[in-house]
Amino acid sequence: MWAQFPFEIRGFHSDNGSEFINYKVSKLLNKLLIEQTKSRPRHSNDNGQVEAKNGAVVRKHMGYAHIAAPHAEAIEDFYEEYFNPYLNFHRPCGVPELVVNAKGKAKRVYRWYATPWEILRQVPGVAGHLKSDVTIAALEFRARAQTDTAAAREMQRAKEKLFAVRRQLFLRIDDNYFSRSTTITF
Repeated sequence: MWAQFPFEIRGFHSDNGSEFINYKVSKLLNKLLIEQTKSRPRHSNDNGQVEAKNGAVVRKHMGYAHIAAPHAEAIEDFYEEYFNPYLNFHRPCGVPELVVNAKGKAKRVYRWYATPWEILRQVPGVAGHLKSDVTIAALEFRARAQTDTAAAREMQRAKEKLFAVRRQLFLRIDDNYFSRSTTITF
């Protein structure tokens, strides 16, 4: 997963869930010299951007169900090969601009929509923040390798295939479970 980021990660902000606060994650972050910060318990607004992305993107495409361990590797492969490239290079999102009215009240307005790659390109001196083996030209080539529509279609086909395979596996596991362990008596 770390290899997908074109830049060096210096910080990791998470909620207090056990999937983020545990010995393995702590050891990994310490090894990579990445600082971890945590949001306050029971304050979902602390991670508003993540919560919004989870609701608008991840749950829309992947649903709300728990991902069982036997399915995790296939889903991770789908994320790396199809979903993350689609989100980062082909799916525009609103870029908030803070506007203050005459009374001093601030509100966010969304006048510009861009992909995360297009937003990252706007960072002054972005090339200096990239990993040594990543170039702007390579990222631009990756973004232009497909149209947004073609990338969306490819991601959708891969998702349908993933869910079809997972559904068949689940049905086989379910059938085996009930045929071995269920006895019906009258």
